[in-house]
Amino acid sequence: MLNSTISVRAPRAARASQRGIVLLLALILMGVLTLAGIALLRSVFTSNAIAGNLAFQQGATTSSDAGVEAAITWLQTNNTGSTLEANATANGYIATRQDPSSGQSWSDFWNATLKANAVTVGTDAAGNTVSYVIQRLCNLTGPSAAAGCSVPPADVNAQDGSKGGGIDQPDPDPQIYYRITTQVTGPRNTVSFVQTVIAL
Repeated sequence: MLNSTISVRAPRAARASQRGIVLLLALILMGVLTLAGIALLRSVFTSNAIAGNLAFQQGATTSSDAGVEAAITWLQTNNTGSTLEANATANGYIATRQDPSSGQSWSDFWNATLKANAVTVGTDAAGNTVSYVIQRLCNLTGPSAAAGCSVPPADVNAQDGSKGGGIDQPDPDPQIYYRITTQVTGPRNTVSFVQTVIAL
């Protein structure tokens, strides 16, 4: 028995042209992998920057509690007689309501109008500087009855506990609303505004 092997060889010209194609494909693949690596690296850096900025913003918002507490303390201390019927701008108190104009942001309104009357509470350990302004939600200065103040709805107090037999009388001394606007500036140009409305 005769065993014969037949081998077929490609012509030399075809083999020579195939050698350069593998190198070209390898270079293209390396370029694609490099671009994908750079895109992934940028994505990670962007995500870290966003997370850091959110942390600074949250820290600034938390720091605003110091301004709100200082403003409430001032209001409670000075809630006697006619003290709150007139402006006390040195203490950050304005006896009339002021709002941003149409299209004006609170940041612009703060810088243009409120900043001059703001009281700075201080700077905390995180580097956040806290300031506040108190506004009485009234149209005019003076006694609240004549100043067009925002007040809670009349509280009706029943004088008798039986059904239908009680005499309803409105609360004789309604509370007045006060708006406390707190601005916190912190690291990385973080600016946070927090507003609190209280009734005294």
